[in-house]
Amino acid sequence: MTPAEQLGKKIRELRMWKNLSQQQLADLMFVTRKAVGNWENGKRTPDAYTLQRLATALDVEVMVLLEAQHHIKKPAEDERHIIIVDRDPTVLKFFVRQLTETLPDEQIWGFRRPNEALLFAKSNRVCVAFMEIDLGENRSGIDLACGLMEIYPKINIIFVTSCQEYAFVAWELNASGYVMKPMTAEKIASQLSRLRYPVPGLMPENEQPEG
Repeated sequence: MTPAEQLGKKIRELRMWKNLSQQQLADLMFVTRKAVGNWENGKRTPDAYTLQRLATALDVEVMVLLEAQHHIKKPAEDERHIIIVDRDPTVLKFFVRQLTETLPDEQIWGFRRPNEALLFAKSNRVCVAFMEIDLGENRSGIDLACGLMEIYPKINIIFVTSCQEYAFVAWELNASGYVMKPMTAEKIASQLSRLRYPVPGLMPENEQPEG
C-alpha cells in the first residue's frame, strides 16, 4: 500500500468512526464530495493546511494524519483550484455544490475566513476566487482580493455580494466580475465564460466567449 493509500485509509476510518458520509464530511469542510473520495482512494493527497482542516472536522489531532502523510509527494505546482469565500455557512455549502455541478472536474474549496483563504493560496495555485465583500468582524472581501492578487497577479476575482456600493472599487481592482446575490447556475456560467484572465479548459468550447 502506498503512503497516499495509507493516508486515504486513515481518513476513511476516521470518517466512518465519526459516522459521517463522504458528503457530510465534504459539507463540514466546504469542499466537494469528489475531493473526499479522491483523498480516501489515494488519487489526491491533501496538503498540510488541508490536513489541519480534516483533523478539525474529524475531531482528531493533526499528527494522526501527518504521520501517514509524511512521505507523500507534494501535489503538482500547476494544479489549479477555485475558491469561494463567504461567512455564511449555508450560503457557502450551497455555492460549493452549485459550482461543482457546473465544473465537476475542478477542485473547489470553500472558506468562511479570509485568512484561511490566503493561507491556502500561498501553497495552492488559485485561478478563480468567488467572494462576498462583507465577511463580518470588519473583514473586507476587498482586502482579501488585494491579498490574493499579491500572490497571483492574474487571479480572477468575482465578487458575489448583496452590497451594491462597492462596484466602482471592484472595477478599480480589475475584478473579473461583480454579481448580485442570489447566485444562480446561469450567473456562474456567464461569469466563467468571460473571465478577465481565461483559464484553458475551464469551460466547454461552446461556452467560451467569441473573440
